[in-house]
Amino acid sequence: MILDCNNNENENLMNIAILSRNPALYSTQSLARAARVRHHYVRILDYVNCDLIMEDGNLTISYHGQVIRDIDAIIPRIGASHTNYGSAVIRQFEQKGIMTTLSSEALLKSRDKLTCSQILASAGLQIPRTIVSNNTIMYGDLLETFDKNVVIKLIHGTHGIGVVLAESKGQAESILEAFNKTKQKSMMQEFIAEAKGADIRILVVDQEIVGTMKRQAKEGEFRSNLHRGGSSKVEPISEKEKEVALKAVKHLGLKVAGVDMLRSNRGPLILEVNASPGLEGIETTTKVDIAGRIINFIEKSVNQLESV
Repeated sequence: MILDCNNNENENLMNIAILSRNPALYSTQSLARAARVRHHYVRILDYVNCDLIMEDGNLTISYHGQVIRDIDAIIPRIGASHTNYGSAVIRQFEQKGIMTTLSSEALLKSRDKLTCSQILASAGLQIPRTIVSNNTIMYGDLLETFDKNVVIKLIHGTHGIGVVLAESKGQAESILEAFNKTKQKSMMQEFIAEAKGADIRILVVDQEIVGTMKRQAKEGEFRSNLHRGGSSKVEPISEKEKEVALKAVKHLGLKVAGVDMLRSNRGPLILEVNASPGLEGIETTTKVDIAGRIINFIEKSVNQLESV
């Protein structure tokens, strides 16, 4: 059977697939609504249920037994627990010449905190001082190179999950050992006290900053994630912060991204670059139609591909 998405009679309209595990999520719904307002045809596909078929030099994608065809663009919303398979699904679409808002390579680079930190630091962009070690014997000595407080992070964590503030070297060493015993890769990171539990989220679409907000952790919490009860407000950013955010996204090969930044005594420090940034916080805070900006980017990109 064939899942034929070519239902648009107007050649200027597109068939867009949103790759998302949960069609009810705010971000997925916002993107679908923005596309439909522009009269595009939208399907939401659970990428975990996409079957990748490679045969006789031909790549196809099957969804619940139906071959997918006539897709103009995909919007991947890949969860952290399915990064590798999600990237494989994106790659299958890429090999078929279909426009994607997130490349498979950029997803892998940005999702892994170690890889992301290496790329950013090598590009001359400032991040909090970070150390990764496999040598448990050296944990104590390495921790001595930090101030009293140390942030311990899981390399593959998201939404603040697996991020712990250790308030002593002994506590930090115990956390690192616990992660190590459960075979979860972690990193040690400098705690930026002067940020006072706040960070800046900068939303970038096609090398243009389309929204900025300040997120503030709730009392007694150092993680500013809105999922953790943090608050948010519209926040102007400096030219330096704009420059740093755009450089980070460019070096990671991302077209749509959320850049999280700390304001430190030595300037802006990149905390994280999110390849599938949530839209609820930034849209409700800034009142900017971020999803619409993403659809505009897709329209422009598809038109450019068709004109080549």
